[in-house]
Amino acid sequence: MMKPSVFLLLLLFFCSLGVQAQSGYKKPPADVAAIVQAAPTPTFSTSPTNEAILLVEYNPNPGIATLAEPFLRLAGLRINPQTNCRQNTTEYTAVSVRWLVQDLSIPVQLPAGGQLTGIPSWSPDGRQIAFGIKTAAGVELWVAEAWTGKAHRVNTFYLNDVLGAPFFWMDDSEHLCARIVPPYRGPAPVVSRVPEGPAIEETTPGKLAQVSTYQDLLQNSSDEALFEYYASSQLLVVSSFNNKSRQLCEPGLYLNPSWSPDEQYLVVTTLRRPFSYSVPYGDFSRKTEIWNAQGKPLRTLVELPVTDDTPRQGVDKGPRGFRWQALYPARLFWQEALDGGDPLTKVEFRDKLMRLDAPFSAEPQELLKTQHRLSSLQWTADKDIALLAEYNRDRRWSTTYRIDLNQPAAKTVLFDLSRNDAYRNPGSPVYTQVPGGDWVIAQEGDWAYFDCPGASPQGAFPRLDKINLKTGERQTVYTCQADTYEEFVMFADKQRQQIVLRHQSHSAPPNFFKVNLKSGERKALTAFKDPAPQLTGVEKRLVKYTRKDGVPLSGTLYLPPGYQPGQRLPVFLWAYPLEYSDAATAGQVRGSDNTFTFYRNDSPLFFVTQGYAVLMDATMPVVGDPETMNNTFIEQIVSSGRAAIDYLDSLGIADRNRVGVGGHSYGAFMTANLLAHSTDYAFGIARSGAYNRTLTPFGFQSERRSFWEAPEVYLNVSPFAAANKIKAPLLLIHGEADNNSGTFPIQSERLFQAIKGNGGTARLVLLPHESHGYRARESVLHVLAEMFEWAEKYGKEKRP
Repeated sequence: MMKPSVFLLLLLFFCSLGVQAQSGYKKPPADVAAIVQAAPTPTFSTSPTNEAILLVEYNPNPGIATLAEPFLRLAGLRINPQTNCRQNTTEYTAVSVRWLVQDLSIPVQLPAGGQLTGIPSWSPDGRQIAFGIKTAAGVELWVAEAWTGKAHRVNTFYLNDVLGAPFFWMDDSEHLCARIVPPYRGPAPVVSRVPEGPAIEETTPGKLAQVSTYQDLLQNSSDEALFEYYASSQLLVVSSFNNKSRQLCEPGLYLNPSWSPDEQYLVVTTLRRPFSYSVPYGDFSRKTEIWNAQGKPLRTLVELPVTDDTPRQGVDKGPRGFRWQALYPARLFWQEALDGGDPLTKVEFRDKLMRLDAPFSAEPQELLKTQHRLSSLQWTADKDIALLAEYNRDRRWSTTYRIDLNQPAAKTVLFDLSRNDAYRNPGSPVYTQVPGGDWVIAQEGDWAYFDCPGASPQGAFPRLDKINLKTGERQTVYTCQADTYEEFVMFADKQRQQIVLRHQSHSAPPNFFKVNLKSGERKALTAFKDPAPQLTGVEKRLVKYTRKDGVPLSGTLYLPPGYQPGQRLPVFLWAYPLEYSDAATAGQVRGSDNTFTFYRNDSPLFFVTQGYAVLMDATMPVVGDPETMNNTFIEQIVSSGRAAIDYLDSLGIADRNRVGVGGHSYGAFMTANLLAHSTDYAFGIARSGAYNRTLTPFGFQSERRSFWEAPEVYLNVSPFAAANKIKAPLLLIHGEADNNSGTFPIQSERLFQAIKGNGGTARLVLLPHESHGYRARESVLHVLAEMFEWAEKYGKEKRP
């Protein structure tokens, strides 16, 4: 017979387990759950001929059963072994083609019993779309006519997207280049439960392998075999008309192939053994070659070993960034580091730009050297004119040149600004497809079109500009109307007299309009409705205030329906710290109070339904020298948070005794630090964060020093090291399958234990099958319920 004392101990033990046991999923109030589950507005893709818009309906929050489907964690990837493709956690449900001139909307006839795997891809002539369909046997390739919506399967193979896009169109709009599962491969390797031996890694004396803390890496020889099995593919070209195909190669580990404009050559990178247990697949041993159109290798461009020794914030040694020049049949460009890839090496020039023409038997030609790291090369509509940009890491500064590739020494500066300067940001070039399939910057003579975000002290007002590539002069073609937020989508005619806009306002959800630039006449193309009309009474304001040290700050304030001026409310502040070199750019306004507010997923905006004032995207700038700015990280975020509270208090909105703070990822790191180093908050909510920086020893965010170079900084900014100071209640939420670099679930687990061990108040919620962001419907609803309950328990009552 069991002794009473033993029975009591066992009872207490199992009771303690019960406290930590997994409970069922919770739900927030029914009205909130209904908003979360309302269908979002479709995502879209524009036709290359500017004649139509592809609208794709989707479900961003599938059931937890979808996330629970088995997957393999291999080489930094998550692979569904049933489909031989990457794990997909978005459900695409319907597709339609909205034609502009004919005013038609054509539904695409998706096959029954299958599931669309992503956004379809337009053929170059805009007459067909291609897409993958997931079945029990694998992912099939389908093509639909854009004019009729009729769809058919192409051939009988199955696609493989493990190492990149599974297909893309060739220029004739008939053929596609597809990456397929090798049709005659055998069964998958059987992984024995009995290990063959220990997993062993060994350093190379003198080699600096300062890699990030990656997750889902290979761990043993069984993982290597599985990776090789599921990542191996064959490349073939297949007709969408008659299913005829030609094979380009034997099965191998091929990264994205890139065809020359004349489609007579392609650049292909092939992964090779040895693999690595410390870096993802992109840094495995590899070879890049030029093949002819029949798949025969013509020239090796570079062979690299495992690149686990790339300097921090540096680049690989040797050729990189291969790209074909537009408007030439087969002219290849790339750049090479002149500093060994190390940004700390003092050199006169960091990169050189190289060129090689077909048939690729000659020696490559060096065109120019760049003082700083070459960051982009964009093709204009003029055959030999390009826009070349280089980035000065020391200043966080970007310079873009107009360059004649026949006279590269005569380059002229087009843009020269801080990478963080939102007000002077010229935007992105608008691209157009020219006959033959090449994509170049849309131009009228020397004037190029740019899609500009339009940031200003009054908020963002996007516009379409023309910029003279020779003089830098700017002309505004269209700017969004007052009290609206309108984004350029595409031109609607060949004469570029009409454009398509995505229009929204505080009260109107995003919809597409066709606008005549001369007459101003506009025509609605879609009529998507407000998915949460019950929240139209929420007041939205763009607010600006100043930190104690003079740095301007801003955020978007939401007040609950029925709010009366002078009424003091509990406040929830949501933020994410960003780094800047100077106060001027740190204080720039980047938001807009003219955008429509969507209440989606597990957004903290839902706190307005609980009577809270919510300050979203409250700026938390960390300003200073890029090498040392984190020396004052704590002081700066504490001061920024306090400035926000002071401002809302001065407006008579905030009850400063009932302020909560939260953030995701780096915002969670910020949240835990704010609770550890200030007494301004009644509670905190930290989701998917990293709290012990000694576990990310070779840098975090933009930190350039290693732990061994600045140990006091790593410890000072680690909330784990200050867990004994966290007195305000902290809710920690983390996905059990978080694969983001640095944010292992153990980060939340250890901080919880540290707070618990020091007598603090905390709650740890680990979400099954969830990664860095939360996707499953059950998870999202549970997170909202947890947040509401935590705020109700600790944020509604006044603190003593």
